[in-house]
Amino acid sequence: MPFTPSQDGALAVNRSISSELPAGRRRWVVTFAGTGINLALGVLYTWSMFKEAISKEFGWKGEQLNDPYALCCLVFSFAMILAGRCQDKLGPRLTASIGGLLVGIGLLLISRTNSYLAWLLGFGVLVGTGIGFGYSSATPAALKWFPPAKTGLVAGLVVGGFGLAPVYLSPLSKYLLSTHGLRGAMFIYSVAFALAVCTLAQLLANPPPTPTGAGRATTAPGAAATGAIPREMLHTPTFYLLWLIYFIGAGAGLMVISSISGMAKKSLGDAAFVAVAVMAIGNAAGRIGAGLLSDRIGRRRTLLLVLLFQALLMLVAIPVAGTKGMAAWLLVLVATLIGFNYGAHLSLLPSYTKDLWGLKSFGMNYGILFTAWGVGGFVLSRLQQMLTSQSGGSFTSSFAVAAALLLAGAALTLAIKTAVKE
Repeated sequence: MPFTPSQDGALAVNRSISSELPAGRRRWVVTFAGTGINLALGVLYTWSMFKEAISKEFGWKGEQLNDPYALCCLVFSFAMILAGRCQDKLGPRLTASIGGLLVGIGLLLISRTNSYLAWLLGFGVLVGTGIGFGYSSATPAALKWFPPAKTGLVAGLVVGGFGLAPVYLSPLSKYLLSTHGLRGAMFIYSVAFALAVCTLAQLLANPPPTPTGAGRATTAPGAAATGAIPREMLHTPTFYLLWLIYFIGAGAGLMVISSISGMAKKSLGDAAFVAVAVMAIGNAAGRIGAGLLSDRIGRRRTLLLVLLFQALLMLVAIPVAGTKGMAAWLLVLVATLIGFNYGAHLSLLPSYTKDLWGLKSFGMNYGILFTAWGVGGFVLSRLQQMLTSQSGGSFTSSFAVAAALLLAGAALTLAIKTAVKE
């Protein structure tokens, strides 16, 4: 049986073709439909390939090359607040369908132009908003079908699709860019992603209402704020600690993801897309692996380990990314491990949100916390592009700054006080 409180007014709008299945199968249909939606929305993580094509075809320079990506991250995160509210009230099917349409419209717009402002609007605003609506629908719908003991695993499986997307998008983008050009590739993606997301959205559904009291198992025993609304969450110091940690961990990872293709060219040449794809495998594995580990040893201990390991990797990356002719396997290994640790945040933080503040307003609560991901991606990816441009293409200063921030984030985890069993 599902473990969830009923969602006010959501049942009627959440009937879907998955409702014909037994509950045991439906929960997995919803979970993997969410994974599939995120596989389409993960186009964001292939930006490092697009910006090389933009530089060649459009002649953009310096910070301009990262601006649509950075703005997309920012808009994506803040759209999660509105999308989370929509998901909580109207259900995941409609919310995800809106997301699919917005992504398609945004990509269609930029497929017709080389205008910097049009790319900011199309990719930065429309695609960013669409990703926010699609992404915010997938995880809450799946988590509502499972007990607390599986929170980390299920969150990791759903968001793992987003991280895994470059495994197929990297070689596909390389092919489309070489055969159809940048704008042709964007047009193909606009149609494909709109159809994929809107179709899979029909499989999403919240579980049916349970008898009074049955839903109490949705939140870990002893959680301090079961079923907290956003206002209550915002009055807890833990929220602000988690926001800062998310800002650091996600921002540091996005710095690397936005430029991994350019870094890899020094060692891999035209096969640099391989590093993007392999890093994505690490990204997805980190989401699932960290989710499983946190179910066993606790969220805080897992988060501390992830931040410390990521800081070490940033320092190791300085000579690896900065040396021409460095062994390709070493670069790919470091990129994969960075992807693993970055991905871990994307399952740990939604799990933390459910543990601490329950499922009643999960969509909006996590949407508010997720703004840290967007602000971190916007600020640190733009900082990385600026530092790299000023240093003649060197990534040393970017990695050093990221390592220092990650160590600060690790220290912040020690201040987290929670009633959830650790």
